[in-house]
Amino acid sequence: RRVGGNRAQPGPDKMAACFPLQAQAGWLQHDFGHLSVFKKSKWNHIVHKFVIGHLKGASANWWNHRHFQHHAKPNTFMKDPDIYMLDIFVLGKTQPVEYGMKKIKTMPYNHQHKYFFFVAPPLLIPVFYNFNIMKTMISRRDWVDLSWAMTFYLRYFYCYVPLYGVFGSIAFYLFIRFLESHWFVWMTQMSHLPMEIDHEKQQDWLTMQLQTTCNVEQSFFNDWLSGHLNFQIEHHLFPTMPRHNYYLAAPQVQQLCEKHGIPYQMKTMWQGLVDVVK
Repeated sequence: RRVGGNRAQPGPDKMAACFPLQAQAGWLQHDFGHLSVFKKSKWNHIVHKFVIGHLKGASANWWNHRHFQHHAKPNTFMKDPDIYMLDIFVLGKTQPVEYGMKKIKTMPYNHQHKYFFFVAPPLLIPVFYNFNIMKTMISRRDWVDLSWAMTFYLRYFYCYVPLYGVFGSIAFYLFIRFLESHWFVWMTQMSHLPMEIDHEKQQDWLTMQLQTTCNVEQSFFNDWLSGHLNFQIEHHLFPTMPRHNYYLAAPQVQQLCEKHGIPYQMKTMWQGLVDVVK
């Protein structure tokens, strides 16, 4: 829309919509990345590249490489990239002891529950992920994914530079990623970070997944907010299952866990969030 020959700037409501739309696009690409939408893998892969590349400016291959390692060995040091914290945080019960014995003092770890709020939620996507994604695509010469990502940035700057200028557009982009990062970190970490984090134990599949994963109570809001990853246990046991079927599998998984004496942890949303920094 143009006013007086110039593009009209979008109102606060339209600008605010960018934040939840980008967050939900993140859950959507997760569905395609797990091949849980179409019957044919080919179409899941194609649409995954479109959603994560064209709609979010990221890389499907980068995501697959990281995320599949996470599913194979969740919360396992040196195998799950999601718990590689660059010595900024120490996790679980084993790592703090090891860092103490080695006298590693990169950060004031006794205060990590305080500086977590200023480091992980605000910086993970706009700083670490953005840099790591671009570095990976270029270093691996992944020109296909880089081309998909460039279509996002070309479209974005074509739309917003006339409205806000170059620096304003960059600032707006980083602000949306800043907000999205908070959403992403809290929703993903509440199901894993409070759980067992340790070195490889050579456990059976079911035990390993249940000890490193927990659920958050089901509700329409919780489902929407977390992209149905409040059913994290079922997602880890059946990673290609469409998300709207998790609630059907949950009672059967609970019965199986009771039968074999394996704890099945279910929390409220509030308790899950609190446990991240507890």
